[in-house]
Amino acid sequence: MEAMELGRRERKKQQTRHAISDVATRLFLERGFDAVTVAEVARAADVAVQTVFNHFPAKEDLFFDESGWWLGPARAIREAPAEADPIDVLEAHYLAGTRDRFEVGHLATWKQFVRTIENSPALEARRRLQAAELETTLTAALDERAPDHLRNRLIAAQYAAAQKVLEEQLMRLLPDQASPQELTTTQTELEQAVAQVFAVLRRGLG
Repeated sequence: MEAMELGRRERKKQQTRHAISDVATRLFLERGFDAVTVAEVARAADVAVQTVFNHFPAKEDLFFDESGWWLGPARAIREAPAEADPIDVLEAHYLAGTRDRFEVGHLATWKQFVRTIENSPALEARRRLQAAELETTLTAALDERAPDHLRNRLIAAQYAAAQKVLEEQLMRLLPDQASPQELTTTQTELEQAVAQVFAVLRRGLG
């Protein structure tokens, strides 16, 4: 009975977190990150301000409500077979994330999401911190496989650069208010870009 009650509380906690996150995202995309206060998010979500901070320690966490996407590349390297080529592993990881975004509909507001970041110094700073942590954790994971720190550091830096280039390419390819057919075309073109970018990395780091 106690386990059932704990499970119920945890589900309620997650429901509250998702509700706050959804409201915050809508407000940020509509009005811009800096124009919306935490108090306004709390009112719109019908919760106390402290409840918001219980789930999201900082305002930026409300916007980047993600499960540590920047840790994904390092995790992919650690979970890969010892004989796997790191570039192949990283390409497969990036491609899987790309396909997931198309499947779950995250791209419906992608351009608005990116532009909101670009218009907020606070969000730009948080994004840079995430990118830096991606490189640090990826380098550490690569060091565990092969003791060639300089090369591993270069792989991590090049992966981060490749990701930035591909995100910019997605912004160019993705139409505003894209139709399902346009999304299919965009996905095909983006996957071709992924293959091209990682082929360059493979040649350069080979």
